[in-house]
Amino acid sequence: MRILHTMLRVGNLQRSIDFYTSVLGMSLLRTSDNPEYKYTLAFLGYGRNPEHAELELTYNYGVESYDMGTAYGHIAIAVPDAYAACEAVKAKGGNVTREAGPVKGGTTVIAFVQDPDGYKIELIQRSSEVTL
Repeated sequence: MRILHTMLRVGNLQRSIDFYTSVLGMSLLRTSDNPEYKYTLAFLGYGRNPEHAELELTYNYGVESYDMGTAYGHIAIAVPDAYAACEAVKAKGGNVTREAGPVKGGTTVIAFVQDPDGYKIELIQRSSEVTL
């Protein structure tokens, strides 16, 4: 068993695709439009299934925003240098909501960024990963 994808509902599909590709360095893998049921899907990631999990963005026609609720936490992405990743995100117009630094009560270096719809993305420093 393994995780295939995580789905997020977004209010502006192109804005979200731009964020995940331009700011976080993912690739747009495929899109699917379903006018009969009034939604469009976009799949993004750092690689394709089955080797990599993907991010599915769902745009429901005419819905511009969603309530986050209290159950959602974040998506986590491994980066080689969280400090440099934060600078890269800011340079590309992204929103860093927690600067890079050790996690409370530990030594792992993390940071948080926020996508255009308000979803949190945790950047976890792992020296073996590829740069954003």
